[in-house]
Amino acid sequence: MSTLRLDLLDATPLRRDPYDFLVVRNFLKPEALNAARVDYPKVPGPGSHPAGGLDIKGGFKQVIDDFHGPEFRHAIERKFDVDLTDRPLMYTVRGHCRARDGQIHTDTKSKIITILLYMNDDHWDNANARLRILRNGTDLNDYVDEVEPAGGTLLVFRRCDHSWHGHTSYEGPRRALQFNYVTDQAVVDREQSRHSVSAFFKKLMGRDTMTM
Repeated sequence: MSTLRLDLLDATPLRRDPYDFLVVRNFLKPEALNAARVDYPKVPGPGSHPAGGLDIKGGFKQVIDDFHGPEFRHAIERKFDVDLTDRPLMYTVRGHCRARDGQIHTDTKSKIITILLYMNDDHWDNANARLRILRNGTDLNDYVDEVEPAGGTLLVFRRCDHSWHGHTSYEGPRRALQFNYVTDQAVVDREQSRHSVSAFFKKLMGRDTMTM
């Protein structure tokens, strides 16, 4: 049985201002969210970590598997009117945030669709680190929506040259999965290698160069 509430995704309107995006709260079924949080891998520092260096198991792995299933891909294709056939899906895991993370950016051009799934508590009480959908690349306060990174919340957007997003400064635990449908397998290989090198130096020196 799927851990995903695809009915909620189907029922959520696609917002087009300032770019194509949608937010689905409670996207994971409650029992699936609880199981995934129990089995959430130990992340050895801030930044994005590839699956290869983590212990992916149990309820967490089931969520990952369902995101890689055809039902989820078809739901995204319908909603964004995009053909993702033969477009690889890659993912990374985050567990901690640094004060300098969250700077405004659009994502790289090799990414077609960006998907963020938050795995924090049911309510995010901190006023910071709520991801903002921005109208431009310079003003963090000029936003159309602010996404609370509460457990089970899904954010999906179509990457474009003005898909600006970011969040205010925060330092502390912040669990998130990032999935991306990308242009080809070479992108996956390159990004996984880059994240692996970053993770190695993170362990070695206690810092990294990634932000999200």
